[in-house]
Amino acid sequence: MATAATRSSSSNSEVIVLGIESTAHTFGVGASRWTSAGPELLKDARRNYVPKQGGILPREVAQFFSQVAAEVVEEALSVNSLTPRDLDAIAVALGPGMGPQLRVGATVARAMAAALKVPLVPVNHAVAHLEVARYTTGLRDPVILYVSGGNTAVTTFVEGRYRVFGETLDMALGNLLDTFAREVKLGPPYVVNGNHVVDACAEGGEFIGWFPYVVKGQDVSYSGLLTAALRALRRGAKLKDVCYTLREVAFSAAVEVTERCLAHTGKRDVVLTGGVAANRVLNSKLDSMARLHGGTYRGVPAYYSGDNGAMISLAGLLAHLSGVHVEPERAFINQRWRLDEVEVPWYGKLL
Repeated sequence: MATAATRSSSSNSEVIVLGIESTAHTFGVGASRWTSAGPELLKDARRNYVPKQGGILPREVAQFFSQVAAEVVEEALSVNSLTPRDLDAIAVALGPGMGPQLRVGATVARAMAAALKVPLVPVNHAVAHLEVARYTTGLRDPVILYVSGGNTAVTTFVEGRYRVFGETLDMALGNLLDTFAREVKLGPPYVVNGNHVVDACAEGGEFIGWFPYVVKGQDVSYSGLLTAALRALRRGAKLKDVCYTLREVAFSAAVEVTERCLAHTGKRDVVLTGGVAANRVLNSKLDSMARLHGGTYRGVPAYYSGDNGAMISLAGLLAHLSGVHVEPERAFINQRWRLDEVEVPWYGKLL
């Protein structure tokens, strides 16, 4: 997917890259700039699709994206006082994600790159979450827990790319919380005032006994936990107790596999990123774990925890300066593009 470098990564001239995100329920556009001082995140614009009930239907979301794409691009340029002529490259998330939504972002990015005659940069959505976390936390070589609606993985950089040291064997942590909330009629929306509705429901709850805690090696499994929680409710358990137990078991499993990666790699810094990264309870658990190992913990700022175009622009800027480009006609989406398939030549050099 990469072509030969067209710009030296040692250049001190200003470079601006626009990034487009459309992998799930957010159409986001952001910009990043390279100066002699290094990378800089600029402002972004985003629109979120919120279903009236149930989960999201990809075709409906894609239609929504098509309707708002132009205004989001225009807003992202306007808030940064940019014009299309100021852009040195266009970056786009080509995966992983949902096909119909990915196609909208890819189509917009291909059209802009071709019209402006600038390079098109392919970005892995998961890697973008990792890069914006490293940039915003200042922890440059951490173990990273990446948790979102569609992803749960423990990763760190080793020999040229991010390696997965543990992941979910079935459903992602964010999907577990959202699915449970939907089944018991707590949502949508699933996040209110920065808190997940399961967290709000868990206030004052008590641990109610055995729920399956599944850690296999360095991987986790959550599908049995969901089944057990729903079964407990049918047997008459209090909803707040089920929410509390579900959350505690799920988060503890994620923290354990993160701790195992920390011990295995000998690293000390821990970072949390992804859509679930704004969760205060999960942040607190990871902070306590890192302190036990004499390490430092930081979570990505809440503003950048969810999907956004800013993180795509940042990863795109770093990739662009490293010569990673794709011809517009070959910018194919990849719904199952794993983060450990991506070469990361800028690690330790540009960021």
